[in-house]
Amino acid sequence: MARVAVLHNTLDGRGGADAVCLHVCEALQAVHDVTLVTLSRSSLADLNALFDTDADVRVHRPAGTGVVCRAFDALPDRYGPQLAARSVLLRRLFAPHAADFDAAVSTANEFDLPLPSLQYIHFPQFNCRHAAAGDDPRLDPLWSRLAGVGDRSLPADAHLLANSGWTADAVESIYGRRPGVLAPPVDPVPNPRPWEDREAGVVVLGRLAPDKRPLEAIGIVDGVRARGYDLHCHLVGSTSTIYADYARRVAAAAAERSYVTLHRDAARERVMELLATHRYGLNCKPAEHFGMAVAEYVAAGMVAFAPDTGGQREVLDGRSDRLFDSTPDAVATMTAAVANDDRPTLPRDRYASDRFHAAIREGVAAVLGTAEGVA
Repeated sequence: MARVAVLHNTLDGRGGADAVCLHVCEALQAVHDVTLVTLSRSSLADLNALFDTDADVRVHRPAGTGVVCRAFDALPDRYGPQLAARSVLLRRLFAPHAADFDAAVSTANEFDLPLPSLQYIHFPQFNCRHAAAGDDPRLDPLWSRLAGVGDRSLPADAHLLANSGWTADAVESIYGRRPGVLAPPVDPVPNPRPWEDREAGVVVLGRLAPDKRPLEAIGIVDGVRARGYDLHCHLVGSTSTIYADYARRVAAAAAERSYVTLHRDAARERVMELLATHRYGLNCKPAEHFGMAVAEYVAAGMVAFAPDTGGQREVLDGRSDRLFDSTPDAVATMTAAVANDDRPTLPRDRYASDRFHAAIREGVAAVLGTAEGVA
């Protein structure tokens, strides 16, 4: 049994990357002594309930985490979540404790760490200006340099995984190393209704945040209804102090429409019920690095729609009749599927969590083998 540190900058956003972190802890806790190191105030109990996980590990929050979180939480509505800055700080605070562990697992992208590591990359957080699909944040050169990766190289003993082929391309373009691809865990929804018994409604799953574009999703449903199809919409969103102002705007837009229902921080059982009883799933975030919500729609036996960019194209097998490039195109694409009574065709068990857990355990074993000098 090895001592393994799982590093995650913040779990307070309550998104797909955070679900991956909880699954990694769950996968490793039975075979290793695991400590989660994070700048996050969220409790494991709350996150387990949200993500339907059973992580039960030691949590180390560096001194001053509460103050740091409050400072960062004041920024996102205007400046974004500042994940790179959080990661720089996490690396600095973890460094004095690194010798207490045999290996580390990052579930918050790439790090320059002083011990062997497995690094799960949702999308590069540093040197993003060098990726064709990346943003060009003004402080990217600064954070990259402070993170120790300003020369665009990662430690030789770091084993890399990416959540999609699209993300792997971005990592390779920056660091010259191509990660293996391991899609996040998404289990089939239990007991889905037969298609004929499902409600003609749209589920929009994801945190209430600007990048997820729930307001655009409402506009798409408005457009389909304007073409004569009586769809209703369920916005199922986790909320966070990080995006409090934006969440209030979404709530106001939902309240103006009788056919839109907002479910804030819904229990997992309620989320599963909505996915199992409705026909359509909609994602509106462009360049989604993987698309956890899209994968959940597929796992529920729904017909899913998403922007024609990013890893979600892989989840939907590149189907042009499920992908769109603008709000008008989304309205036309969804309207055609409803009018034709299109049925789901993709396998529901493609991303089952047991596959993910086994791959993570194998990856950590490989890291530990490398650390011991084993080929």
